[in-house]
Amino acid sequence: MKLSRAASRYSKAILSLAVDKNEAAAVNEDMKSILVTVSENKELRNFLVSPIIKDVQKRDGLRQVFKDTGAITMSTFDLLVRNKRADILLDVATSYILRFEEMNKREIATVTTAVEISADLENKVLAKAKELAGKEVTLEKVIDPSILGGFVLRVGDREINASVQNKFGELKRTFATN
Repeated sequence: MKLSRAASRYSKAILSLAVDKNEAAAVNEDMKSILVTVSENKELRNFLVSPIIKDVQKRDGLRQVFKDTGAITMSTFDLLVRNKRADILLDVATSYILRFEEMNKREIATVTTAVEISADLENKVLAKAKELAGKEVTLEKVIDPSILGGFVLRVGDREINASVQNKFGELKRTFATN
């Protein structure tokens, strides 16, 4: 995942402030909420990147949508909007979460499946992810029907692609070369 340099710098500063105020975990929960909300809401993403919408409206809109967040997160909204960087909010949240997990010696593993996985299967995937990472892992589940079946497990820069879509691609390449 390629995040902007600016998002990385903002997230580093936010994490430093949150650690100093002993609120890093609370800000991490805020950032997770921002990540989910902005990712799933196209209108909100368009609102953040629109050059037509005034800064005051963006700030007030963010404060209204995320009214249950803490003071540090509210200050982040103010800072991003004031610096004309509201469009990188999603990247800042993602970068913050990654930095927080790294700080706590945990890694984020992402498992993508075509359908929801059972708790038993989730535990097996989590065990495999811990084995690959060699440290504590937080599992994020993504549902993507386009993989047709199977799963794709990403841990850091490693990936296990056992999806049906990938198998079809391998077959296609095999037939194309023969």
